[in-house]
Amino acid sequence: MRAISRHLYHELVIAIDKDALLGGDVRSLARAISLIERGGDGIGGLLDQLWQARPDRGRQASQVVGLTGPPGSGKSTMADALIRHWRDQGRRVAVLAVDPNSPFTGGAILGDRVRMQRHALDQRVFIRSMGARGHLGGVSLATRGAVRLLDALGWEMVLVETVGVGQSELEICEIADTVVVVTTPGAGDGVQVIKAGVTEIADVFAVNKADLPGAERVTRELRDMIRLSTPRQGWKPAVVLTTATLGADGVQDLARIIDEHHAQIEASGDLRRRAVLRLQEEVVELVALRAGEFARGQLSAEEGQLGIEDPRRADPAKLAETIFDRLTCSRRNMEESTAARTAASRRDL
Repeated sequence: MRAISRHLYHELVIAIDKDALLGGDVRSLARAISLIERGGDGIGGLLDQLWQARPDRGRQASQVVGLTGPPGSGKSTMADALIRHWRDQGRRVAVLAVDPNSPFTGGAILGDRVRMQRHALDQRVFIRSMGARGHLGGVSLATRGAVRLLDALGWEMVLVETVGVGQSELEICEIADTVVVVTTPGAGDGVQVIKAGVTEIADVFAVNKADLPGAERVTRELRDMIRLSTPRQGWKPAVVLTTATLGADGVQDLARIIDEHHAQIEASGDLRRRAVLRLQEEVVELVALRAGEFARGQLSAEEGQLGIEDPRRADPAKLAETIFDRLTCSRRNMEESTAARTAASRRDL
């Protein structure tokens, strides 16, 4: 990912056609998400303008569905079938397909050009491949920002399909209202699912490729496991048999249960609680990211001043405390400088 100056970033944000964005122009939406991937502070101002232009969005939020599971379980085919079902209902659908990153360009290796092509000409469907950018859980900060943008623009359904990397595939629960875990008869039994830790994040299990031998057994084991678990906010995960390659076989039931789960957490207040937790986690991650950039700069530019003589004998905790004190001091000096300039401007008046 190529870094750009903050000034240029703000100019690019200003250049985005907000009316085209609000009108559903997918090219403008793609450009806005590209800016989110580049990072910076200016996009927040754009989101604020979009919210002010759409006061009705305060009454109905986007329904964010997370689709995760091991590679080869048929997540992309499932996503394609869900898109078709939701479009038949008249809903606008945005898909963020989070893929592994290229080690050379930083971009997503897999792309939307190689899947879900039947919806390419539908202006009420938006499909975007995004890189995981080193996040083991498969969801990057840019993905969170893209979800915020789509929510501000009023997309009814936002489907986030993650990389699917097994035991580390847990971050999706911090971004989605409903998490669908896709498994298959060939992916192992319920014990393997327990090992992956997904029972704690799954709201719905989709046993895909149900036409294969062993599907009923996996379904039975999952339901037995769910019966022994403690429900979250009164909801116990549902298990649905699907065969996404056959189109709507089981997918309609899956979509219905997704809506039922969303209605349940909205009525119980859990939807708002999740939104608050989602915001908190995003803020914490942003703070950690920026503090990390400051620390790396201090370590690379001032190795001698930080007292690193023998890295084997260095105390990481002490160095971290020194850098944190510098960060705090730098912030305080910035605030004092801003206050002094403001006071000077008032005196000039």
